[in-house]
Amino acid sequence: MSNFVKQDSIVRKIWGKSDTILFIFAGAAAEFALNKAVDWLYFTSKLPSDPLGRLFSTVTYARQIVFAPKDEAERAIDRIASIHAGVEKARGARIPDWAYRDVLFMLIHYSIAAYELLEEKLSPEEKEEVYNVFLRVGQGMKIPGLPPSYEDWLPVRQAHMHNDLARSRYTEDLFRQYKKHLGLVRYALLVEAQILVVPKPVSRLLQFRKFSFLSPLVPLYKLSKWLKLDAFVKLLLLPQAYKKQIDALDVAT
Repeated sequence: MSNFVKQDSIVRKIWGKSDTILFIFAGAAAEFALNKAVDWLYFTSKLPSDPLGRLFSTVTYARQIVFAPKDEAERAIDRIASIHAGVEKARGARIPDWAYRDVLFMLIHYSIAAYELLEEKLSPEEKEEVYNVFLRVGQGMKIPGLPPSYEDWLPVRQAHMHNDLARSRYTEDLFRQYKKHLGLVRYALLVEAQILVVPKPVSRLLQFRKFSFLSPLVPLYKLSKWLKLDAFVKLLLLPQAYKKQIDALDVAT
C-alpha cells in the first residue's frame, strides 16, 4: 500500500516533530486572525470559544494526511471537504475559493519557515517537495487556481497576502481569546514565536516589532533538544490540557 507522502520525504521530517508543528501552529494563529474570511470560522462559534483547539484540529488533519496511506489520506481530504460543505449549507453561502487557498498557503509557508528556524535551510528541491504535497491536498479538495510549482506559487502567495489580509475586529477578538486561553506568560511567548516565522505583510498588519526576544534563545533550544531537555521546555510553554496532544505529534522518522 503506497503512502500519500513518500517515506523519505522532507515533509515527514517537518511534520514528525512537535516543536516544528508548534511554530507552524503559532504562525497560522497569527495569520488566521487577519484573514478577511475569518468570519466563516466565527459562524460556528468554535473558533472564539476554543481558538487553540480549532487551530490544533487544522494542524492535526494536515499531519494525519502526511503520515497516512494514500487511500486513508484521500478519505481524510474528502472529510475536510464534506465538513466545509456542511458549514456552507448551514450558512447558505459558499466559502470563497481564495479562502481555501489561503489556508493551504499558510501550511506551505509555515512548514518551511518553522523547519528552517529550528533545523536547517531547505534546498529548492525540498521546498518543491513541500509545495507538491500540499498541492495534491488542494487538488483533492478541488481548490481551483493553484500554481503548478513552488516558484510559480511565490508571487501568488504575495498577492494573496496583499489582497486577503486585513486587521479587523476579529483580529482583536482572536488575540484576546489567545491571551485568555494561554495566560499572560504563554501568550507573550506565543507572540514572540509568531514574530520569528510570520512574513513581513503579516508582521506589519499585526504591528509586530522586527526583533523577537526568542531569537537569542533559538540556539539554546536546539541545544536542549540535543540534551533531551526539550520536553521540559515545551511543558513550560504549553497549557497542561494540550500536553498529550503535543506529545502525540512526535513521530520517529
